[in-house]
Amino acid sequence: MGKIVVSQNVSLDGVVEDPSGEQGFRHGGWFAQFIGDDFAAWADVEVAEAQHAEALLMGRLTDEYFAMRTSSQGGEYVDALNSLPKYVVSSTLEEPKWTNATVLKGEVISEVSKIKQQSEGEIVVYGSRPLVHALMEHDLVDELRLTVFPVALGAGERLFGETSDKRPLRLIATKTIGNGIAHLTYERVREA
Repeated sequence: MGKIVVSQNVSLDGVVEDPSGEQGFRHGGWFAQFIGDDFAAWADVEVAEAQHAEALLMGRLTDEYFAMRTSSQGGEYVDALNSLPKYVVSSTLEEPKWTNATVLKGEVISEVSKIKQQSEGEIVVYGSRPLVHALMEHDLVDELRLTVFPVALGAGERLFGETSDKRPLRLIATKTIGNGIAHLTYERVREA
């Protein structure tokens, strides 16, 4: 069985909204503002993750975001991402924008559960906050990799929304990326 890994860049207070600054959020652009000299070290972590993944899982907006940025670029990270099979969750999308992508129609949790059952490796989720909420609510996330930027934004959409119950996690790895970014890896603790 595969493992669903949520990998997110987040502010210290859990905000994931508009890291690039393109969506008009008043605190948008925090990624570039706070990555500073740590970009190369961050990129190394991202390349390793992409090369280790079996597939990507995302929502429609993340499909559009990455498709636009990877269609005209190259490099180790982009090449690794482009080569991966991708699953796009959307009730409105007919054709995905990114290469090697399949649109998942039907009931999201059922479709994702099937992919997880048929996989052997990591299915990585970037962005896709509403999808992450649904996956967490239905206990499909096996691991969280949070790249925590040294800023508290005080407002904005957060990675975690309200849930019907607690979701226990266990910290299994920590490292510093560059000089100021924390990379935290948690695994889901399921009751016996």
